[in-house]
Amino acid sequence: MAHGHTHSVAEYLETLYFLAFPVGEYGPVVRDSPALAARVAEMLGVSAPTVSEMLKRLEAEGLIERGRRKEAILTERGRAEAERAVRRHRLIEVFLTEFMGYAPADAHEHAEALGAAFTDEMIERMSLRLGRPERCPHGWPVDTALEQAENQELTALAEVPPGRSATIVRLAEHDGPLLAWFYAEGLVPGTEVTVEQVEPAAGQLRVRVRGVERDISEKAAAGLYVRPA
Repeated sequence: MAHGHTHSVAEYLETLYFLAFPVGEYGPVVRDSPALAARVAEMLGVSAPTVSEMLKRLEAEGLIERGRRKEAILTERGRAEAERAVRRHRLIEVFLTEFMGYAPADAHEHAEALGAAFTDEMIERMSLRLGRPERCPHGWPVDTALEQAENQELTALAEVPPGRSATIVRLAEHDGPLLAWFYAEGLVPGTEVTVEQVEPAAGQLRVRVRGVERDISEKAAAGLYVRPA
């Protein structure tokens, strides 16, 4: 998610959506537990009190409900709104890269800022003119139902054992500088990566990409969502 600005309701719903349907780094603080305010704050780069105030607003509007540990759970209406926001964001990213010439890493933050500027009718026209694209530039399906089904097939590169190969399918978007680094290093959807060695003490992996060995951090590997060979 983008940092350094006031986040909209749509951005909070998108974050809660990622936590509701986790894959790789996009997951709650404790595996298999719903979204906690602390995890939302971490992903959005804001303070816990800021998140608490927004979650109160979302609850009052019927978009979330609270679980046993005060975790935020999307209601049926909240999930529908979140999926709508996610689809809108991804189509705008495609528009910005294919029609406006923006670099994929830049398109993410611009899409967040532009989301509210397009009506639903405009988004449908955009989708039609774009040829009904299946994925955003970072590999995420525009169809959220397809995304949720595909999550079962993917894992983070950080979880691939040594000696195994995998193909990058999606890139984590919430960390802008990391997303830009992926593109600068050629770690993009469709790229095959082989994990040669894992060094937990050093917090890094040695991988082979296009025949060249290189070291990448666990943080970066956690944000590369791959399909193991």
